[in-house]
Amino acid sequence: MHSAVSKQAKRIVALIAMCLLCVFALSACGQAQTSGASSAASPSPSTAKSSDGLVILYEQDDGLINNYSLIAVNPDAPFVNSDGAAVTDVKINAEGAQAFIDWMLSDEGIELAKNYGVDSYGQSLFSIKDNAPHYTGDIPQATDETKTIRLSTTTSVNDSGLLDALIPTFEQKYGYKVEVYSAGTGKAIANAKNGNADAILVHSKSQEEAFIQDGFAYTLPGFDSERLTYMYNYFVLCGPADDPAGVKGASSAKDAFAKIADTKSLFVSRGDKSGTHTKEVSLWPENLGITTEADSVANYTDWYIYSNAGMGDCLNMAKEKGAYILSDKATFLAFTANQG
Repeated sequence: MHSAVSKQAKRIVALIAMCLLCVFALSACGQAQTSGASSAASPSPSTAKSSDGLVILYEQDDGLINNYSLIAVNPDAPFVNSDGAAVTDVKINAEGAQAFIDWMLSDEGIELAKNYGVDSYGQSLFSIKDNAPHYTGDIPQATDETKTIRLSTTTSVNDSGLLDALIPTFEQKYGYKVEVYSAGTGKAIANAKNGNADAILVHSKSQEEAFIQDGFAYTLPGFDSERLTYMYNYFVLCGPADDPAGVKGASSAKDAFAKIADTKSLFVSRGDKSGTHTKEVSLWPENLGITTEADSVANYTDWYIYSNAGMGDCLNMAKEKGAYILSDKATFLAFTANQG
């Protein structure tokens, strides 16, 4: 009897041992599979997101200066519609546009612009050029005919909050109403060519000069040229804090962009022929053949995102994807303050 019980106990112990071994084996297998899955799912350095969001990684390069110009639309310009057909029933508020531009370049307008951002961000978001055009005359009060002024400008200017800080003072003091149309520089200029703007505030020298050459601008009384370049800030190269491409150590802005291309790190482009987009394409290595045209980046879609969107939307996209992006500094600082 004792022998039978002993044998039965031994069988129970053996069964328990076998069960424990099975549990251990299954646990080890699961850990290996989990480890393998984690390894396979881990993003490569070029696509990894930063938990810290976007940060400025490269700035203050002479190649990243971002100039802004005011231009009055010529009432007698060869206006066209979106299909390129001539338009003859355009009415430009030349008097209102002149009043607005004169005020922007007056002591009051200049002072407000150069101090914008100090209270909210601890630094000025725009600087006034040393040789900026300056207006010292009187600003006329609005009339029923001149009251509404249509300003076509860039998303960079609008998203920075600058116009919200300036325009109310001008409107309250002189009785005008400024209607702001905001888009990339290319679209902002096209809007003026369609006869839908009285003045433009943009930041792409080549596109501004073409606008003038094509007869869409004129020189205001008291100034020397159609293109009134008066303030600037800097473009900044932003990206994830872990900086997978290593742009922090770049020797120049072009070197920074070369590092992004070499590592195929994600990059969000405005892709809208704006001033920012025009500046960006000038910074890529020439052998890549990148231009403002979408088909020029057809071979780079694994890392280059041609968004065709405004600055704010692109910054959100870059933040979500952990990508690099070129932005004007004013808009970036406003974005980080508002979006966290």
